[in-house]
Amino acid sequence: MSTRTVRTLGLIAAAALLTACGSSGQIGDSGGSAPTAAKKMVLIPGVAAEPFYISMECGFREAAKAAGYEVDVQAPAKFDATLQTPIVTGVLANKPGAVLIAPTDDKALAGPMKQLKDAGIKVVEVDTKLQDTSIAVSSISSNNEQGGKKAAETLARLVGDKQGSVLVLNTKAGTSTTDARAKGFEDAIKAFPNLKYLGQQYTDNEPDQAASKVTATLSSDPDLIGVFATNLNTGEGAATGLRNAGKTGEVNLVGFDASPKQVQDLQAGVVQALIAQDPATIGKTGVEQAVAAIEGKEVKRNVETDLVAITKTDAAGSERYFYKQAC
Repeated sequence: MSTRTVRTLGLIAAAALLTACGSSGQIGDSGGSAPTAAKKMVLIPGVAAEPFYISMECGFREAAKAAGYEVDVQAPAKFDATLQTPIVTGVLANKPGAVLIAPTDDKALAGPMKQLKDAGIKVVEVDTKLQDTSIAVSSISSNNEQGGKKAAETLARLVGDKQGSVLVLNTKAGTSTTDARAKGFEDAIKAFPNLKYLGQQYTDNEPDQAASKVTATLSSDPDLIGVFATNLNTGEGAATGLRNAGKTGEVNLVGFDASPKQVQDLQAGVVQALIAQDPATIGKTGVEQAVAAIEGKEVKRNVETDLVAITKTDAAGSERYFYKQAC
């Protein structure tokens, strides 16, 4: 056998070895499980079966599907950090490419969400956010402080020159969105000296608590002329409290969010105004930022979406802001 033949056979054998190694994923392997995992995306809303988060889910699903991602949605039964935490840690096993999450507490969820980040999962905050800004690659939400300001200005416009007290019903301390709305309201209401601000009361995000607190305030402050409810549950509860007290329409109620029930109450005159967000766009934008982070493209750290004040007279032109009960 000639030297040239030996050399040729050697090259052939080497090429065969490289091919075999490449097919088993040991050399130059760009396939395997990582790209498959990166094509999965999870949404963890603040609570299940709430129209705001359902609308967000619809935007999330549509955008993720268009981008070629498999999706999963897991939500706690209540807006509660102790219920949301095991969902967050449970996601680690499947290691999706990204998790979109509305943290139910701006401190308590920091540890679990950091576990996601440390595992190489891109974390995007939707609606609510942590105090720790080092964990999420992007945060998408409404300008909640501006929403509170809109609520104060809208309430003042509804009241006119009448004098009276106004109350804020908040959800839980440590919820970034509703705390910002309460702050925006408190800052803006100072511009209207005819309105006495009674401060805020927390409802634990339970409609029955919101109803009872409205009833109690009517007893202690009979000049109550306005209520700002910082989210869907407090708004629906406040409407019930005013209805039970026979004060519907007499006390101006400004709610935050536009659930089917609240829109119905608006049209019936139970609620005088709603500050509506655009949750579908929050979900869609969250997917866009997650995909950009996964692909190593430019990511916007903070994104704010539109919100609008809706009264009965202009409700007909604001349907795009009405929340859904199903996608």
